[in-house]
Amino acid sequence: MSLSKDRDRAVAHISPARPPERGSGRLARRRLLVLTGCLVLVAGLVLVSLAVGSRTVPLETVWRVLLHDDGSPEALIVWRLRVPRTALAVVVGAALALAGTVMQAITRNPLAEPGLVGVNAGASLAVVIAVAAFQVTEVSGYIWFALVGAILAALLVHTLAAGSARSHQHTRLVLAGAALSASLGACTGILTMFNSTAFDSYRFWVVGSLQNRGTDVLVAVAPFVAAGTVIALLLGPALNALALGDETGRALGLRVSWVRAAGFCAVMLLCGAATAAAGPLAFVGLAVPHALRLLLGPDHRWLLAYALPAGAVLLLMSDIIGRIVAPPGELEVGIVTAFLGAPVLVWFIVRRRRTAL
Repeated sequence: MSLSKDRDRAVAHISPARPPERGSGRLARRRLLVLTGCLVLVAGLVLVSLAVGSRTVPLETVWRVLLHDDGSPEALIVWRLRVPRTALAVVVGAALALAGTVMQAITRNPLAEPGLVGVNAGASLAVVIAVAAFQVTEVSGYIWFALVGAILAALLVHTLAAGSARSHQHTRLVLAGAALSASLGACTGILTMFNSTAFDSYRFWVVGSLQNRGTDVLVAVAPFVAAGTVIALLLGPALNALALGDETGRALGLRVSWVRAAGFCAVMLLCGAATAAAGPLAFVGLAVPHALRLLLGPDHRWLLAYALPAGAVLLLMSDIIGRIVAPPGELEVGIVTAFLGAPVLVWFIVRRRRTAL
């Protein structure tokens, strides 16, 4: 009887042609409202991001130079400095939020975040090796090291977890990621201890920043983000079935190991590219899925799609705040996301505890 009920629930999520349920009209209106709000916020924050900084450009001037690059100093600031940075903030925020949503789904752990698969530690070690061994100190140079390091670390975590029993594979994935992150972090600490140049470059990268990122960085990571996004969005119905448990998923004909491997591949591409471009950014992949589940419910078909604009909103907002709170300098975006994300996480934990009581 229980298996039959679980099957009916899963089919209700997977089948796009199910009959309308009670409250579906209210939920549809909420989804439309959330989507409209996210898109409006993204558009508004993009304009603000192009306007604010060490030199403020009026919004009407921003709009004018976007339509016509007249070669003025304002046009140079907007096109050469702020357009690449703003576009990268949108791409990185969307990638991290989507990766966090997939990571929480394949591990069935609401506190999972993309860094658990070792991408942050792998990218960090690769950056230190690039600086210490190859004297690469430019962002455009060591971004490729960071990307390769993130992907290799994620693949190693997946290999370590693949040998476990199917029912415990998602648990071992998290444990393997935590163990590998600690080991790679120790190696990074040893290298930076004996190489001051590597330490100087690493300490700025590890905070997480969008500063001094040009179009070349965006072009380098965009294909990986695009591939990860396509894979993640196609997994929506399968992740709904996986949320019911591995055994129920198999009873529904789901190839659980393949779904989890595809989800892991999406996380690896999305988080690896985002980390390589901007450094480790905390809480984006953790807070956004929680907020969306609160607003939209548990259906991953909607959560995955809405994670893209919601992640962009959070990172754009953090980047703008970092530029205006400490003029003429700025706070790195990684610091701001930590300040914004930590209270949100505490609030979710308290709310979850009260609900349980």
